[in-house]
Parts: sequence; structure tokens; C-alpha cells
Amino acid sequence: MWGEYLEIIWGFVKAFAVGGSICMIAQIVINFTDLTAGKILVVFMLVGVALQGLGLYRYLVEFAGAGATVPISGFGYLLANGAIKGAEKGFFGAFTGALSAASAGISAAVIFSFLMAMFFKSKSKKN
Repeated sequence: MWGEYLEIIWGFVKAFAVGGSICMIAQIVINFTDLTAGKILVVFMLVGVALQGLGLYRYLVEFAGAGATVPISGFGYLLANGAIKGAEKGFFGAFTGALSAASAGISAAVIFSFLMAMFFKSKSKKN
């Protein structure tokens, strides 16, 4: 009985450690560089793509689960993984595979953004 609980807690610890480490690296980049938030997001996504292209990011996902898939680098992993699987169907499949793999997340982001825009009024940031 306690073994099941310890396994769940260990899963949380691994996810927190990996996800927290990715966020810590991002915070260090924010603090010590002049990169904008958009550029940092793109770099982290491309790092996820590159690591999955080399076949390394999947080990991080197997170890940490959501701790590795939730950050933006996990989105890069998802795109690369879909492209790799789609490429088995041909050249065009490499493009459609990436999009079909990420379609649920992108659709959810668009739908929830639209719903929030209907209920809340945007305000410009005051300096």
C-alpha cells in the first residue's frame, strides 16, 4: 500500500525537479541577458526540437513525465516527435506529422484564448 503512495510522490518529485530546473535555467537567462521573452521562448522550443532530433529528450520525458512535457521545450519535443513519425510516410508527412501531433494543444490555446477575450477586457500596460 505505501509503495504505491511513495511511487506517486517520487513521480511528483522527479517532475518538479526537472520542470523546476528548466524554469531555473530560463530565469537565469532572463536575469543575465538582454534577450526578450519571445526570443527565450523560441530558443527553449528549438532546444527541445534539437534534443528530440538527437533522440535525447525522450529520456527526459520518460524520467520526469509532465516535468519535461509541460515547459515550452516539451512543445518543441512534441513537434519534433510528430515530424519524425510523420516522415515515415514521406516528405510531406514530416510537416503534417508535426502539426497533427500538436493540434490538440494549439486548438486548446486558441479556444481558451478566445473565451477569455470574450469575458475579460484587455488593458494596456502602464509604464
